[in-house]
Amino acid sequence: MKLENKYQGIIFDMDGTLYRGDEIIPGAAEVISRLRALGHSLLFVTNKTTNSSADYVAFLRRHGFEINESEIITATDVICDYLESNYKSRKFFAIGEQSFIDEITKRGLKYSENKEEIEIVIVTLDRELTLRKLEIAAHSIERGARFLAANIDDTCPVEGDEIWDAGSTIAALEKRTHHKLEMHFGKPSQFMIDKMFSKLNVPKEKLLLVGDRLETDITMANAAGISSALVRTGVKNDLHNNSVVQPDYVINSVADLLKEIK
Repeated sequence: MKLENKYQGIIFDMDGTLYRGDEIIPGAAEVISRLRALGHSLLFVTNKTTNSSADYVAFLRRHGFEINESEIITATDVICDYLESNYKSRKFFAIGEQSFIDEITKRGLKYSENKEEIEIVIVTLDRELTLRKLEIAAHSIERGARFLAANIDDTCPVEGDEIWDAGSTIAALEKRTHHKLEMHFGKPSQFMIDKMFSKLNVPKEKLLLVGDRLETDITMANAAGISSALVRTGVKNDLHNNSVVQPDYVINSVADLLKEIK
């Protein structure tokens, strides 16, 4: 049976699944077109916070994907919803890139690098991470600031490699401050699961999540009670030594969704 025929709704991870860095996974755009032609409900979910939903739409459309902004959920969207509802006008510091900080300030919070007034510390991917940023975050957490994260990925896939991501920064801050991360909002959090289900009107047994990472994508699918397919185009996964988190299917790439699966 082809997986496209077994499910009515398909949730796609993006980086490592549809593309890696700026390199599109061969056949990915064609898969999306085929699924649309068959009438599938589609959702695209990412923990990466370096771009807005509009940026992702523009990038994917340039490479031949049929995609709408309403179909994309980013970890930035999810944490911003929470912050706007609970911490409007509060002062925050973020280990993250400027686009991420700008999205939070748009929701009514105030950015600060003053360790004496920071109320919330937020961690995400930061390709310009410095010791100074780590120390501002550490001192603020030690003074009682909330310790939150947009995502908990240890690494981020790029063309031919992986780079340091939020999970590695979180581990460093936990060791430095002896404070544990309080909450995170990307995959595999319940916040992200709730956001997904709010956008999909498909029975759980007819949903499939396709992703490249055991500890986020497949873990979230398991927690949500939906089927999962692990692709081999993203980060490295140790399936043999992981007895807890296992996908329903393992496929070489997203293009295999259109092939016969036993």
